[in-house]
Parts: sequence; structure tokens; C-alpha cells
Amino acid sequence: MNLTPRRQSFPSVLSALRVWLVGVALSMPLWGHAVIYTCVDAHGKRYTSDRPIVECLDREQRVLNQDGSQRKLVPPRMNAEERAAAEEREHQRQVAEAAQKDAIRRDRNLMMRYPTEQSHQKAREAALDDLKNAIKTSELRVAELQSERKPLEAEAEFYKGKALPPKLRTKLEANDAAQQAQRDVIQGQKAEIVRINALYDAELARLKKLWAGAPPGSIAADPAASSASQ
Repeated sequence: MNLTPRRQSFPSVLSALRVWLVGVALSMPLWGHAVIYTCVDAHGKRYTSDRPIVECLDREQRVLNQDGSQRKLVPPRMNAEERAAAEEREHQRQVAEAAQKDAIRRDRNLMMRYPTEQSHQKAREAALDDLKNAIKTSELRVAELQSERKPLEAEAEFYKGKALPPKLRTKLEANDAAQQAQRDVIQGQKAEIVRINALYDAELARLKKLWAGAPPGSIAADPAASSASQ
């Protein structure tokens, strides 16, 4: 039996050495990536640490690189009231941002729907046509009811100073109620025409600015348009 120790080849030794060196390197702290926290507390005392400083949680802390250059600033931690205020500010910012995006989208859609003033005027007329026709229908019905009332009034002349027969009184009251109902409808339709015209007027004023080159979302909302659209 040959008891002579086997010699390891030079490549094997070199490989083992490399493995050992890698292990040592991994076990060493990464000093090049370390940072330094520094601050001055409420009493003027300066602190330095490799982690956030408890004594300065209520104030700003500077984070430095190993060479002394500043990496970042850590803001003070907030109490419950301050955190609520910050959250409310963030909420308001998000609401304003969403409103701005919505305004941009609405302006772009408005310009796509109405590329010219003529197209907008045509849409206005179409929106008003049904209302105008409905008013005409109601006015015709009022005229018919007034005609129907004339013979009833003539019949009532025979009962001057006396109580009207229940049947005649009922017919007169029904006619009055029907006329008033139609007048109420006419009044509502006329009010709707005013509302729609106000809406289209505000749209047209906005469109003229957009057509002239104003960026979508840059024009303040018109209160009249908002109330007219409700």
C-alpha cells in the first residue's frame, strides 16, 4: 500500500483559496455603504450615529455619506395631529389633481363633440326643439279648455245668485284645474329652456377659448354653467 500523501494540484489549491477569500469578503461589513445620522437636539446638543437618532425624532436629521457629503434629509416624525393634517393635505392634493385631470378630459371631449361653432349651435337647437314643441302642445290644450269652458259659463249664467248644480260646478272646477296644470307645464318648460340656453352659452364661451388655443383644463369653471347643469 502506498502511504505517500497525494499532492493537490495547483489549480485545486487556487480554487479553494478563492472560495475562502469570497467567504471572508462576505462576512466583512460593507463600510463603503455605511451612512452617518447627525442632528442637534432641542438643547443644542449634537448627536451622531449610524442609525436614526432617538433624541432627534422631533426634528430634521441629516444623513451623511462616509466622505461627509450629504445623502438626504430625514424629516421629523409627526405626532397624531400633525400626521392627520399631512394626510388631509395629501387628500386635498389628490382631489385637486383628480379634478384637474377630469377638467382636461371634459375639455377634450367638448372639443371633439363640437369642432365648430355651427356644430354647437345645431346641438343647441336640437335640445330646444322638443321643449318648444311641448310648449306649443300645451298652449293648444289651454285654448281647447278655454273653448270648452265657454258653454259651461253660459249655462252658469242661469244660476246667478243661486247655487250651481253639483254636476256643472264639478265641470267648471275640472276645467280650471286642467288649465292650471297646462300653465304649470308651460312655465316649467320655459324655465328649462332658460337653463339649457345658459348651459350652451357657458359651453360656447369655453369652446371659444379652447378653439383660440387655451390648453384643456386651464379655464376656470363657470358658476353659471355649473348651476345650469344641475
